[in-house]
Amino acid sequence: MPQAHIADATSANTAANTAAHTTDATHHYRICPLCEACCGLDVEVSSGRIVRIKGAEQDVFSQGYICPKGYALKDLHEDPDRLRQPMVKRNGQHVPVSWEEAFEEIERRLPPLLDEHGRDSVAISLGNPNVHKMGLLLYTPRLIKALGTKNVVSASTLDQMPKQLSSGLMFGHWLSIPVPDIERCDFLLMLGANPMASNGSLWTVPDFRGKAKALRARGGRLVVIDPRRTETAEVADAHHFIRPGTDAQLLAAMVHTLFDEQLVKLGALTDWVNGVEEVRAAVAPFSPEAVAKHCAVPAADIRQLARDLAAAERGCVYGRIGTCTQRFGTLASWLIDVLNVLTGHLDQPGGAMFPRPAAFAANTLGAAGKGRGVVMGRHASRVSGAPEVYGELPATVLAEEIETAGPGQVRALITVASNPVLSAPGSTRLDAALGQLDFMVSVDIYLNETTRHADVILPGSSPLEDGHYDVAFPALSHRNHARYSPPVLARTHGQMPEWQILLKLGAIARGLGAAADPLALDGEHLKADLDKLAGAHAPALLAALGTQAGPERWLDLALRSGPYGDAFGRQPGGLTLAKVAAAPGGVDLGALQPRVPEVLRTPSGRIELAPAPCLADLVLAAEAINTAARTADHTAPDIAKPGRFSLIGRREVRSNNSWMHNLPTLAKGPFRCTLLMHPSDAEKLGAADGQVVRIRLAGHAERRDIEVPVAFSEAMMPGVVSLPHGWGHNLPGTQMQVAAERPGANLNAVLDEALRDPLSGNAVLSGVAVDITVLGTAAVA
Repeated sequence: MPQAHIADATSANTAANTAAHTTDATHHYRICPLCEACCGLDVEVSSGRIVRIKGAEQDVFSQGYICPKGYALKDLHEDPDRLRQPMVKRNGQHVPVSWEEAFEEIERRLPPLLDEHGRDSVAISLGNPNVHKMGLLLYTPRLIKALGTKNVVSASTLDQMPKQLSSGLMFGHWLSIPVPDIERCDFLLMLGANPMASNGSLWTVPDFRGKAKALRARGGRLVVIDPRRTETAEVADAHHFIRPGTDAQLLAAMVHTLFDEQLVKLGALTDWVNGVEEVRAAVAPFSPEAVAKHCAVPAADIRQLARDLAAAERGCVYGRIGTCTQRFGTLASWLIDVLNVLTGHLDQPGGAMFPRPAAFAANTLGAAGKGRGVVMGRHASRVSGAPEVYGELPATVLAEEIETAGPGQVRALITVASNPVLSAPGSTRLDAALGQLDFMVSVDIYLNETTRHADVILPGSSPLEDGHYDVAFPALSHRNHARYSPPVLARTHGQMPEWQILLKLGAIARGLGAAADPLALDGEHLKADLDKLAGAHAPALLAALGTQAGPERWLDLALRSGPYGDAFGRQPGGLTLAKVAAAPGGVDLGALQPRVPEVLRTPSGRIELAPAPCLADLVLAAEAINTAARTADHTAPDIAKPGRFSLIGRREVRSNNSWMHNLPTLAKGPFRCTLLMHPSDAEKLGAADGQVVRIRLAGHAERRDIEVPVAFSEAMMPGVVSLPHGWGHNLPGTQMQVAAERPGANLNAVLDEALRDPLSGNAVLSGVAVDITVLGTAAVA
């Protein structure tokens, strides 16, 4: 039934979005929760239904900008496949049940497993949407604490953990991540990032296109380094191809150039940096001439990039997922900020700056300028010994922890908005492992490739039924702000808020039973935290927070005790939730300002430019160059063979998470799960445009392959191919009709779950060697 659901639903959505204004229509301000841009939306509602969605012109942050994902909130809310009632698996089939029945089933089965096999017999997997929903992000830590397990995994180790680790080592906290001050920058160097598609990643920057255009209009330059000439590279002043997985060596060569040509200038950071000489010594082997062939970037270009960065009055280096999802992901993330420090661009207007969030930011709390720093490796995974980082183990250890018998074997799993069967390497193995679990619970809105294994599915809310505040993203925003949007529509079908779902799961894990009252539990948590925070003043603070409950009460507390807050009356005019909610489009808190040393939480109170783990791994990065140099073309030995390519992923503006393939507004248009290949490579391979090829993981004893159509693209670096992630919607037992019409192929069925950045545990998703063979002539419409 090709595209039937897509066409029908898209037509209906288009008609609704262009419908004439009705007399009973109301307009509601809403912050979009579907990607990191966090754009403000204007949602028009009539008779309880969404009429249309457009950008909110009054939004102080996004100023009317909207991308296709914002329009798709209507599709998500109305999706007939979205679960609205709990499901319990009986005789192999999921059947709808009441909330009481669902929690009673969990109480019947989970506590006995914990009692018999211990707390580590349960694992929890958290997906990307957790960060986009206030109720999930604020309450999953409560659930993790109640479970008491060390087996915590999340999408962070499939995406961003290298940057979190390098930031923690350098600045003292996992989320002290500097971002480009793009509105004042005049030289922006970008690696492995495509904000034209993402509108930022670990950088919240709606309407990147407009901001990049303004940068160039004022005489600034945008330079992109990427194995693909991405949508961002197309609007840049210059683009340089780079061999996948060699970003760390390139960046080290740029650092080498700064020292070699006496371009280092710490500027305002002179008194706040440790380790400059240690870095100078560590990059000695990485001259541009030594690195050039390995990276496929000429030495002259490497030197000029370093010179241009050093000469810029307001310059910045920014790297994202392509720099994180590789063997030297932590090194690349670290060296980006080493460059920013050594050129005097860190913590300066127009450079890489630290936002100052209004709430929930640990680097605005407590004593400023000094702290405990970060600790990793407090425990390790049972089977492969992967170290804990930021309280998590690598997501890619989950299958082996389920499969391997012995004390501590994972026998139960809780997933929260997580679909690792599509999002994690080794997905075929993980899919089989999930079938071996004794018990599984999923908090999710879809019966998808992962939740089809769940014994109980607890459906989350429609985003339009929740109040929303971006808990995490103001810490990554290009401009300081505070915005809150109340629910647009009332809950239906007796829907339980997600924060209450998580509290009830935690209560069951603690032995309090399925009948535990989440409102009472939340009150107990708040009172305990206030007692620690305020001591004898706790009752007065509790009274000041009023009768509100759940996430909004915690938000009010965080705003009022934050850096812009009213301090419960001690700072008249400061922020409260009521004040933020009453402001049309939120409160603008101004451009980013220098924060060193106040932002630092290192034990020394200084920026640690030369963390020992990074220096040690840099030695291995130099050895990788020497190993590759033994082959004729300076590539890794397993790439220099006919039919062998280096595989990278890619980001699509209409495809952030796998479930977005079920939304007609985003699913329409050309088929996107195609293998981009340079025409010259296709000619050598004998592949025609649209021809189906088999991709197989190179050098792997176990067969791992998928079949996809080729799409010619001169934007690809020769020898490199690109396939997007999150596809493969053809597994039995799922209920995602639109996605199943054009299922695509699962990139992660090919990738090796054992390949990780050893420092952060992040999966290697980029620069993986694959063999490609031509199969036939069939093409996908």
